[in-house]
Amino acid sequence: MNIVVLYGGTREGGNTELLTDTVIGELPVHKIFLKDYQMNHIVDQRHDEKGFDQVEDDYDQIVSKVMDADVLIFATPIYWYGMSSVMKTFVDRWSQTARDHNFPNFKASMTNKPVYLIAVGGDEPRIKGLPLVQQFKYICEFMNFTFVDYILGDGVKPLDILKDEKSIEYAKAMNKSLMNKG
Repeated sequence: MNIVVLYGGTREGGNTELLTDTVIGELPVHKIFLKDYQMNHIVDQRHDEKGFDQVEDDYDQIVSKVMDADVLIFATPIYWYGMSSVMKTFVDRWSQTARDHNFPNFKASMTNKPVYLIAVGGDEPRIKGLPLVQQFKYICEFMNFTFVDYILGDGVKPLDILKDEKSIEYAKAMNKSLMNKG
């Protein structure tokens, strides 16, 4: 099973990464730290007859790995009650990819992929992070993904997530579930 983890955090070893590491445990995964890639914003040209202009950056190599994945794990800090900017930029670029002749099977290759969301933030994340969960559910619905599960962890300062016993226990249970699918 080819599991791709997309990390949207910008802090090395941050709370989201730590919680995600508990979820993946010893599973063989391909980790993609979005912060380590150059991804440019695009001009919305979905309705232009010529389509989108080509963009010279690292996005294509990331989306190719995502297309090849059997399972996707989106891991993002909760920033201002939503996903991180690097995660949002990556998802926004799918509009371009859907019309890119270099990726003619983009949407078909994404269909039915199981998706997991791991998000960590402060300020009551289990309540105030629910709009983020809903956003991912809508993204999954549009892309014909299968939204399987999510964790909303509580942590702000480095290592805070390790005090969130409820999220750590759920992450371990999610790991067992993923191991049973492999």
